[in-house]
Amino acid sequence: MVTKTLPEIKGFQETTLIDWDGKIASIIFLGGCNFRCGFCHSSSLVTHPEKLESVSFNDIASFLGSKRGWVDGVVITGGEPTLCKERLINLINEIKEFSLLVKLDTNGTCPDILKKLIGDKLVEYIALDIKAPLRADIYSKVAGIDIDIDKIIASKDLIINSGIDYEIRTTVVPTLIGADEVVDIAKSIHPAKKYCIQQFVPRDTIDPFFLSTKPYSVTELEKMAQAASKYLPKVHLRRN
Repeated sequence: MVTKTLPEIKGFQETTLIDWDGKIASIIFLGGCNFRCGFCHSSSLVTHPEKLESVSFNDIASFLGSKRGWVDGVVITGGEPTLCKERLINLINEIKEFSLLVKLDTNGTCPDILKKLIGDKLVEYIALDIKAPLRADIYSKVAGIDIDIDKIIASKDLIINSGIDYEIRTTVVPTLIGADEVVDIAKSIHPAKKYCIQQFVPRDTIDPFFLSTKPYSVTELEKMAQAASKYLPKVHLRRN
C-alpha cells in the first residue's frame, strides 16, 4: 500500500518499444509544466492537467507486478516531472519496489532535483530537452516564458558528468530552430555522448499557429544531423 504522497498521474501507457532504446518500458505521464512552448503537442497535459482524469498508482502497480521480468523499466514524462519534487521522488521509490529501471524526461529547470535523483541512484537514464541555443533571449522565445538559462546549463553539465546513461534532444521547429541553431546547440553541449534531433509534430499544439507549420523534410533533418556530427560523437534522428 502506498503511504507517501505521490504526484497526480494523468496518463499511463502500458508498453512502449520506442521511448527507451533497447528497453521494453511503461510510461507515466505527469501533468503541468513551467514552459509554454507554442509547438508543444501535449497542450492539455501542460496547460490544463486538472481537466484530465487521474490514474491510480495502485492500478499501475498491479500492472507492473503482473509483468515482472517482462517490462524493463518506467519512463516518467510530462509536462515537467521535476516540478513535483518530493512527490516525484516518492513515485520513483514506489517504482523501484518492482526492481525496475527509471528513465526521466526533463526540461532541465530544476537542477537541484536532478542532482538528488542522480546522487541517490534513483534514475538510470535522463533525457534532457534543450529547446534552443543556450542564450536567455532565444531560449525564452522558444519556451514561451522568461528563462533562467543558468539552471538549464547547470542541468546540462550535471547530466553530462553524472556517469549515468543519458541523451540530450532538440525538437526542430521551422520558424524557431533550424540548421544554424542545431549547430549552436551541438557546440554548447560538447562532449555530450548522444544528441537526438527530433522532428516536430504539428498536433494539438499550444499555439494554433504551429498546427499549419510544415515539419522539415527528411533531407533537411539529415543535413542538420550531419552538421551537428562535426561536434558530437553520436547524433541520432527521430522522425515521425
